[in-house]
Amino acid sequence: MECRETVCETPLGRIRGLDNGRCLAFLGVPFGKAERFEYAQAVDRWDGVLDATRFGPGCPQNRAVHEHLEDPVRLFYKREYREGLDFTYSEDCLNLNIYAPYGAKAAPVILFFYGGGFDSGLNWESPFDGSALAQRGAVTVFANYRVGPLGYLTHEEIQTKYGRDGNFGLDDQLAALRWVKAHIGAFGGDPDNITIMGQSAGAISVQYLCLNRQHAGLFRRAAMLSGGGLFPRFALPRPAESTHAYWRQFMELAGCRSFEALKAAPLADIFEAVEKIKALRKDTIYHTMPVVDGALLPGPVDQLIKTPLPVDYLIGFTNNDMYAPVMAFIGQKFGRRNGAYLYYFDLDAPGDDNRAFHSSDLRYIFGTLDRSWRPYGKRDREASGQMMDYLVNFVRTGDPNGPGLPPWRPGHGVLRIGPQGTGMGHINYGKLIRNMLTKGDPKA
Repeated sequence: MECRETVCETPLGRIRGLDNGRCLAFLGVPFGKAERFEYAQAVDRWDGVLDATRFGPGCPQNRAVHEHLEDPVRLFYKREYREGLDFTYSEDCLNLNIYAPYGAKAAPVILFFYGGGFDSGLNWESPFDGSALAQRGAVTVFANYRVGPLGYLTHEEIQTKYGRDGNFGLDDQLAALRWVKAHIGAFGGDPDNITIMGQSAGAISVQYLCLNRQHAGLFRRAAMLSGGGLFPRFALPRPAESTHAYWRQFMELAGCRSFEALKAAPLADIFEAVEKIKALRKDTIYHTMPVVDGALLPGPVDQLIKTPLPVDYLIGFTNNDMYAPVMAFIGQKFGRRNGAYLYYFDLDAPGDDNRAFHSSDLRYIFGTLDRSWRPYGKRDREASGQMMDYLVNFVRTGDPNGPGLPPWRPGHGVLRIGPQGTGMGHINYGKLIRNMLTKGDPKA
């Protein structure tokens, strides 16, 4: 589809975006600036006309440097969501993609955070297009944030300088939320009706943002896909100081004798150190993730989750999700306590035997089935339309129900989205366990 350029006046300055025939799109819009291992400063103004007609760069990450070393899981997701896309990477990566309905005024807003295990991902992988949701009336925003060592390194000097440590990526998400709260009105959005939404690591991030009472009033609703609830104890964020020894070893492997040397080190040295430390240790994943810093995460997560923010919640998971039985159990437990709307995505992806794999619901909920190599059919498109309608109803009012949609009750039971239709039902834990243990899981 051919896009036409359009220039809009905003309180931040003039901005050139795209009219893609379905909505207005503003791509690569900067929301913050940050030096390496420093917290972001907001971008509240630009000079001249900002060119927002191209996607912005993502955070430098290991998969961009060592793609030839990627494991089967990474290669599976490359084919699913990254094949054929020419990504760029830069440490100046804090940008948003904004999709706005034509003539929008006080429209509900969705702010989405991607997954990737906190060490990879960016905001324009192939499922991430907000045009279909914008057509349904929601301003939809996709945010970049820092990942891997650039997003989650901790060090004593960070604590000394800022009074808190690490969590740069999580802080970027909060900075994006504050920017959207302050400026989305210029794009037709309602700053008092924001839903934060994420999948996998993005959903866990949304959960963490919901556990800090200081964030009250920044958003009204939260949607968590494959990451809502409380993860097993071994995966809970650790105190920042308990990760310092890991990062000291990382610095040694990068050839840096001081924190200042690491701040100035070539990115190639940093990602070589990532490969070296992965070869030496089996616990890398537990260090490149958020930590209890006394600020963004003010205390142990298993205690904070007992009193989350009183916002509207929507939680989903798939039949072949990552740790699917655990995902279902924790999602249901949190959902019952907080009156959440829960869905169970039981519609297997066509084209192979990976069933409804972790993140397979993304294309449905953003209406981007046509961007995939998979032979999606009539039921897939029907389910996608239902999921988008449910989501936009939820972000507008807190209730996903609406005309023509099967009733969805909160708190107990789940909305099952399956091959025979959509309706309230129960979770088949036996099936979840079999899917996790048998061939067909791309994570096996």
